[in-house]
Amino acid sequence: MDYKKTNASTTTETRDIKKLEEGVGNVYEATVIVAKRANQIASEMKEELNTKLEEFASYTDNLEEIFENKEQIEISKFYERLPKPTLIALQEYLEGKIYFRNPTTGSENTNPQGDQEATGQ
Repeated sequence: MDYKKTNASTTTETRDIKKLEEGVGNVYEATVIVAKRANQIASEMKEELNTKLEEFASYTDNLEEIFENKEQIEISKFYERLPKPTLIALQEYLEGKIYFRNPTTGSENTNPQGDQEATGQ
């Protein structure tokens, strides 16, 4: 997913609990759904960042030389300025972009986009 185009806030906001429980009827279940999606987003972002930074990796064992690469610094700063994975997941949940299912109750929520999935255990 392209996290550059997300409209999630970069700062913390007070949220209405009633809106959180609208989808599932339980604020705690909604919190678990958002948390699982946030973990997925965080791992995707970390993997993407590591692949981009791997291009700049130095495999020499020379401790005397420390290279500062401006491109590497810019990539790191870009990822630091992105919204946190929790805020992105919460925005996706509020917009109805997360597909989730609860295997214990057999209930599921169909996602119109169908591109993200968070499963409740």
